[in-house]
Amino acid sequence: MNEQVTVGIDVATAGVRAFAVCGGAVLTTAAAPLPPPARSDAGRSEQDASAWWPAAASALNAVTAALPARGAEVAAVSIAATSGTIVGVDAAGEPITPALMYDDRRGADHNRKAAELGAQRWQPLGSGVSPTAALGRIAWLAEHTDALAVRHTADVIAAHLTGHAVATDWSHALKSGYDPLAGEWPHEVFDGLGVPETMLPPVVAPTNVLGEVTVPVAGLPAGCLVIAGMTDGCAGQLAAGAVEPGRFVGILGTTYVLKGVTESLVPDPTGVMYSHRHPDGWWLPGGASNTGGESVAGTRELASLDDAAEFRGPASVVTFPLRRRGERFPFADGAAEGFVLGTPADEVELHRARLEGVAFVERLALDHLRRLGITVRDPLLAAGGGSQSPLWTSIRATTTGRGLRVAPHAETGYGAALLAAAAITPGGLREVCAGMPEGSLIEPRPDEQAAMTSSYRRFCHALHERGWIDDDLFSTAVA
Repeated sequence: MNEQVTVGIDVATAGVRAFAVCGGAVLTTAAAPLPPPARSDAGRSEQDASAWWPAAASALNAVTAALPARGAEVAAVSIAATSGTIVGVDAAGEPITPALMYDDRRGADHNRKAAELGAQRWQPLGSGVSPTAALGRIAWLAEHTDALAVRHTADVIAAHLTGHAVATDWSHALKSGYDPLAGEWPHEVFDGLGVPETMLPPVVAPTNVLGEVTVPVAGLPAGCLVIAGMTDGCAGQLAAGAVEPGRFVGILGTTYVLKGVTESLVPDPTGVMYSHRHPDGWWLPGGASNTGGESVAGTRELASLDDAAEFRGPASVVTFPLRRRGERFPFADGAAEGFVLGTPADEVELHRARLEGVAFVERLALDHLRRLGITVRDPLLAAGGGSQSPLWTSIRATTTGRGLRVAPHAETGYGAALLAAAAITPGGLREVCAGMPEGSLIEPRPDEQAAMTSSYRRFCHALHERGWIDDDLFSTAVA
């Protein structure tokens, strides 16, 4: 187990957070804000990219200032940032355009063309090109700006640390069109879009050394290695412990996300799941639902509702707690809407039914993996704010029939620090993560399993009758 101090930098939409980690333990953290993105009704979403480095430097200075008392010096640093955010830069690598955020839609027309130009390339990957893919925004920047190159958020921060331009990693580059199966940019697609190859950065695997700090900067010593990171979602997955084949984590935040590791690429013909590439060459399939924490808001305090709902036991009604129209995982249907089967006795029963409904989405997601031939090892890992609710975690365990182990440190910055440690540890990521602290294990409740299974089947019948899930997923789920 590596006992050197490493730092992970999480560059999110609202701010930067840095984690100092040693031997799996968090030594200290610090944060700095970023200006909010400017969004328009026309689908534009921009942020001032020149604010990224000052915010990162501020967080780094604060986090490293707490280390001298321990006699610690940072050996390596890595960066994880929002997937799909890019910026146009000049010859010196400095941003000359606003950052085009992950949800910016100005490249939608280019993305439609990219889907056609690269159809044969995307098919083996089991992925498509969404309207907000960074690929189309690269073409937009080439067409409408004087940018000489394109960089991802992590690339800009790393360049400030090393003093020179760096390669990007295949995780941050995925939504920019990088083909992780072939190990190359889709040249035929960018040629068809009129994007010169010189605009695209070289690509390396996460945990590769990008360079080193040559003079002390932001509290980091000269000689500190700068390590290729991964996107925020991937870093968070690793932080939760989903590192080896068969390990999956259910992240229950505002929405529900299921991510894990497979030895080989498993294309999803339905298109609801896509895969990043693991630093060791394995694959990281995952998908995100539109249900989740935002689906369970009540008129009373959630803790109070949880207590009452736990005493009440399984609900007699079944819900699909979708707060807005359209679902994207574990099935995709833009017309899908939330529903309640039956009439809840009161607010407490409706709250319990909503918790169960999100758990049904999780079980259906696991059934979707099963029909694709993906093995999920027990226990299922759990992360996100919703996983801090003992009742909800118990319902999820009982509904899925699996123990859930709640990850103690599932933060993106923690995952980035693990990636930095993996680069300087002989056994790599697996050795680093073997020393991570284990969280609490929540087991299914045998006295409630029959009720949960019955309600889950009602849930699946309702989805199937509405035409939202296909026959194959339905038969897999209710078997």
